[in-house]
Amino acid sequence: MSTIDLRKKAVSITLTKKNIAGVVARVGVVLDISGSMHSLYQNGTVQDVVERILAIACQFDDNAQLDVWVYDNEFSRLAPVTERELEGYVKKRILNDPSVHKFGRNNEPPVMEDVIRKYTVEEESELPAFVIFINDGGVLKSIQKVITRSAVLPIFWQFVGIGKSNFEVLKRLDTMAGRVVDNANFIHWDRIETVSDEALYDRLLDEFPQWLEAAKQKRIVR
Repeated sequence: MSTIDLRKKAVSITLTKKNIAGVVARVGVVLDISGSMHSLYQNGTVQDVVERILAIACQFDDNAQLDVWVYDNEFSRLAPVTERELEGYVKKRILNDPSVHKFGRNNEPPVMEDVIRKYTVEEESELPAFVIFINDGGVLKSIQKVITRSAVLPIFWQFVGIGKSNFEVLKRLDTMAGRVVDNANFIHWDRIETVSDEALYDRLLDEFPQWLEAAKQKRIVR
């Protein structure tokens, strides 16, 4: 079996364990491409992260595709990735594309607003969107306003911190007040490339089922 097939199998096991096998959801990934991420793009870590998250999309999404954004102080919404386009995706679609702004400073709210625009305006649906947000440093405090405002929308934000920053803002996500449902979670690894697929999927999908149940009760998703 290929690595993507093995990873899809690992996702399936996790979904069964968490009682969400059969759930249909749209899946997106937002990738930090600020200057401090340079080495992780060059050494293949980001390409591997894309493959690992694509395995989730293959189980959740009817089209088996992963929506992709990258951001620094600007952002780009990229072509979705599928198994057919997976090989060399980061190099072809990001590193070798001069229209993609890269390796500047970080600014999260604009890309978050574009995620919201895609899933609630351009492609409005009652299906949930599971958005995995990869970041290696401090995020702007203003993301809290975006998260609070989007709590009534069918979007769950799973933030993933990598590296040794303190992630002060992200650590406070679970205690943010003023939301209809808790629509965001934060997990952290110093080196995501050393985490097994089983451990990765178990943590990534830890709070999504709880949000899904709460969002159904509030009629945010069907």
